[in-house]
Amino acid sequence: MSGGRRVLVTGGAGYIGSHTAKALARAGHLPVVYDDLSNGHREAVRWGPLVVGDIRDSASVEACLREHRIDSVINFAGLIEVGRSVGEPDVFWDVNLGGVASVLRAMRACGVDRLVFSSTAAVYGQPDVVSLEPLRETLPTQPINPYGDSKLAAERLIAASAGAYGLQTVALRYFNACGADPEGEIGEAHYPESHLIPLAIEAALGLGPALTVFGRDFPTPDGSCIRDYIHVGDLAQAHVLALDTSVGPGGFVAMNLGTGRGFSVLEVVEAVSRAVGRSTPFSIGGRRAGDPACLVADPDRARERLGWTPEFTSLDEIVATAVAWRRQPQFGERLLADLAEVA
Repeated sequence: MSGGRRVLVTGGAGYIGSHTAKALARAGHLPVVYDDLSNGHREAVRWGPLVVGDIRDSASVEACLREHRIDSVINFAGLIEVGRSVGEPDVFWDVNLGGVASVLRAMRACGVDRLVFSSTAAVYGQPDVVSLEPLRETLPTQPINPYGDSKLAAERLIAASAGAYGLQTVALRYFNACGADPEGEIGEAHYPESHLIPLAIEAALGLGPALTVFGRDFPTPDGSCIRDYIHVGDLAQAHVLALDTSVGPGGFVAMNLGTGRGFSVLEVVEAVSRAVGRSTPFSIGGRRAGDPACLVADPDRARERLGWTPEFTSLDEIVATAVAWRRQPQFGERLLADLAEVA
């Protein structure tokens, strides 16, 4: 590597983290993955070294920063399951806020001053917006679950630390991450799976139960929820760009990452059926508590500040990458091997 950054990617063995590690390497940077492998996959770490560790262990993070001469950090490590956060709020606050505090301490000890933080649209909660208009970063942040609470608290800690210690920090608020590496090297492999597109693919391929569509009485054109689906490769590219965006010492900026276009759950089901070549079995269930009718990003700030434009804007194209990933013969072998290691 010549002239590139040396980037610590916490949670880099996970879904978005591994795609970002690949994008970093392609841009001439060295991604050093720091992951406890509780949700990530060792096999997904291909573009730089892997250090196995817990981000709450600040001494271990600091040692990693020093050993690999890190100059920037992208923090993906954290817990993401909204339902689980309701039942285990203390665990989510410990990992999602305590982990960020630990990383910030290690960065300060090593003189690392640039951080890109993996955040979420869940910080907006259930927006008090009666229209289906895209959401801007200027909206009030009112999370409705411990997951969103813990991520917003982490953003606030990062902003305060930036001001106190002269850091340059960016929080990227994702909408619905989806899809897989078009080259088939990495993709989405959670266990248990909770995301719509992979669950619909499993149902269509006969490898899982029929999909449940939660609610068909929302104030949307077809009655199902509308979400902004952003391809994981586009998310990865935004992180690479965020490393070099200027926010100035002591600066913090939050940016939405989405396409600015929403698709309903039923439209996603139809797209999966087209990609697989057979109908996707599904049933209609009741609404989930706290599910907003519509969450679509206004990504203008990211476009302007990062010079970022999503490459994947067609739902069919996004879904096709996820289907191609799941249809690989070695998919099951990879996933089972990783799950055996975690167990």
